[in-house]
Amino acid sequence: MQEYDGHVPSTNPSDWTWPFWAVVPLYPYGQRRTLRQDVVKDWIWTFDQCQGILYVIVPIRMTVVRLEEGGLLVYAPIAPTRECMRLLRELESQYGAVQHIILPTVSGIEHKVFVGPFARQCPEAQVWIAPDQWSFPLNLPLSWLGLPRQRTRPLPMSGNTPFAQEFDYAILGPIDLGLGPFEEVALFHRRSRTLLVTDCVVSIPEQPPAILQHDPYPLLFHAKDHGDDVVDDQMRSRIKGWKRIVLFAFYFRPSALEVVGTLQSIQDAIKASDRSRKAYFGWYPFRWRQNWEASFDALWGHGQLFVAPILQTLILNRAPVETLNWVERVARWDFQQIIPCHLDAPIHATPQDFRHAFDFLNPYGNASRLPMDDLDFLQQIERNLSQRGITPPARLNRP
Repeated sequence: MQEYDGHVPSTNPSDWTWPFWAVVPLYPYGQRRTLRQDVVKDWIWTFDQCQGILYVIVPIRMTVVRLEEGGLLVYAPIAPTRECMRLLRELESQYGAVQHIILPTVSGIEHKVFVGPFARQCPEAQVWIAPDQWSFPLNLPLSWLGLPRQRTRPLPMSGNTPFAQEFDYAILGPIDLGLGPFEEVALFHRRSRTLLVTDCVVSIPEQPPAILQHDPYPLLFHAKDHGDDVVDDQMRSRIKGWKRIVLFAFYFRPSALEVVGTLQSIQDAIKASDRSRKAYFGWYPFRWRQNWEASFDALWGHGQLFVAPILQTLILNRAPVETLNWVERVARWDFQQIIPCHLDAPIHATPQDFRHAFDFLNPYGNASRLPMDDLDFLQQIERNLSQRGITPPARLNRP
């Protein structure tokens, strides 16, 4: 069995149980495995789980940082399963209890849903949240969402926090999206020169992340070309499935994909197949064109740092000036690696790499390097939302 930073993943399914999965019913539902990895020895650790829909699964990540005066800081909590908390308690036994928990986003329900349950497992911790929290369809009080009333505070714009001697942070937003704002907190750990972000930038690994390989079923499912294919569990099949998952996750409907059947019929088949562990009872609702790997290669960009297509087309282009100002503020920090909440980590990157990722917002800079054909579906969504008045129009204009 493979080891990660000295720990052996649990083989007891009861350690993976997440009883509140129905609140946000994402695959793998009530069974979430956790992988801890040592990023900066004795100082920074990542905890990965996985989640997704339509067997399109990607890592979701929490980062834990040791504080110089004792204790730990947690950025973007994940599901506090028994396995997750055992791995965290091992760190607490060496470095002290969790002192601070940061919820660094206002719109990412896949991050918000875990903060309340996680905070209850860490009774000494102060919970810090991105300031402009909201919920849909009802804007509920944070205490109704499980966050402890007496221990929850918005991050001050001034940066005046108990951890200010070790960290800088910068808040992007709020960016008005109609239904609610987008907001993200970038956190810089000075000692390790590490930048923590949620969704704003990512890098795609060419091979499936380790946490996804504990259960390769989704990888092998997406390696199929036809419904009756029998896919051998080999690394080349896992990589093939991973590349297609990436295209789904970023484009929803990449240009190289044809969908056979309605979304509702696909969802019904998936629910049945989840119960039986049979791939849609032999029905495979996707057809990939021969050039699909070219779409992956363009998106992957040899591990290049970039902004996800949905943020490029639906979110950040609503506030290009504000976003670029935030980028410049973050780029003043002397970081040498970035840990996002999804996909690859750590990413070896400089402030200049970070700036380049946002070139698509600069009217005199380089346009998005992503193929326009693959962006077409997201741009259709963007136009429909704007025409119906659901979201404000994009403000990005090129000469």
